[in-house]
Amino acid sequence: QVQLVASGGGLVQAGGSLRLSCAASGSRVSPAAWDWYRQAPGKQRELVATILVGGTTNYADSVKGRFTISRDNVGTTVFLQMNSLQPEDTAVYLCKMYELGTAYWGQGTQVTVSS
Repeated sequence: QVQLVASGGGLVQAGGSLRLSCAASGSRVSPAAWDWYRQAPGKQRELVATILVGGTTNYADSVKGRFTISRDNVGTTVFLQMNSLQPEDTAVYLCKMYELGTAYWGQGTQVTVSS
């Protein structure tokens, strides 16, 4: 059974940085793609970044130039490097992995940016 565990969230001042990780266990093959989403209170869940098996990445306009998604060589751990954080980046960040046509979600990690 595939399980995703996200970590790395926390409290940071505006302008600071955090690095999120999401590790998959029980994966049988290298995942086809990974997403990072975020959900702030009272707002819809937002797709923040995507990385495909070939290494192609995509970002929401709101984080371009500040956030970087990457993965390890095996492809079962994904990272989100977040720089120049702003209060509007405050949210629960969730990872999502696609493997053999099935999507799996992690439990989320809280990121809070103080002004």
